[in-house]
Amino acid sequence: MSERSVIIHPPTTRAGRQVWVDGRLIGQARSLGELTTPLHRAGWEDLDEVDVAELPLIEWHGGGPEVWTPWTSPWSTSPAAAKAATQ
Repeated sequence: MSERSVIIHPPTTRAGRQVWVDGRLIGQARSLGELTTPLHRAGWEDLDEVDVAELPLIEWHGGGPEVWTPWTSPWSTSPAAAKAATQ
C-alpha cells in the first residue's frame, strides 16, 4: 500500500486552512478539532486532535498545528492601524 499525501495549507483570513489528501481538496479547518472532520471522512476515523498534531504523514505549510490564523503585516492595514501596531 502506498503512503497517502496529506497537506495542510497556510491559514487564510476567511476559511482557515485548506486540507488536501492525495492531491484533492477535501475540506477546510480553523482548528485541530475541525481538522479531524475532513480527515475522518477521508478514512482516518480513529484520529483525534493529538494524533493529527503529531502524525508525521501530515505536511504543514505556513506553520505547524499550532498556527490557525494568518500573519498580517501592519503595512497591509490602514495607515492609522499600522502606526498603532508599531507603537
